[in-house]
Amino acid sequence: MTKAATHTISVLVANKFGVLARVAGLFSGRGYNIISLTVNPTFDAQYSQMTIVTSGDEAVMEQIEKQLRKLVDVVKVDDLSGGGFIEREMALFKIHAQTPADQAQIIQLAEIFQGKVIYVAPGQLSVEISGDSEKIDNFTSMVNSYGILEMARSGRVAISKKNN
Repeated sequence: MTKAATHTISVLVANKFGVLARVAGLFSGRGYNIISLTVNPTFDAQYSQMTIVTSGDEAVMEQIEKQLRKLVDVVKVDDLSGGGFIEREMALFKIHAQTPADQAQIIQLAEIFQGKVIYVAPGQLSVEISGDSEKIDNFTSMVNSYGILEMARSGRVAISKKNN
């Protein structure tokens, strides 16, 4: 039995009302989980780019791709998971910083991760980090001991490295 792996799927769709609902409905109707979903307009206003992160074995991924291609307004579907893609994510953290030493250490961690301190208040710092998912996960692990008061992640955006 093949282990379920995480996959990043790029879906080019017509920029029309209801397309997002149909794509999300396809996943929920078949019991597939969406780990992350971002939707953005492309350089051409007729189209939007969806980046969907999901998990499943090869058979599940084949079904997802086939079902996506059948949807009206879906122009192109690419499973980017072979490693030939560039991904980025952005996260905002509100971190408990009880002492000046805590603040200094959190600021130092933010700098190490090429992040920005975007807000300072008594007892807390807000930090912005961008990069690949692993970088966001690693920063989360590093500041978890201080106490993450709140966190918001954008979800993955990705493009293929190859020419289409």
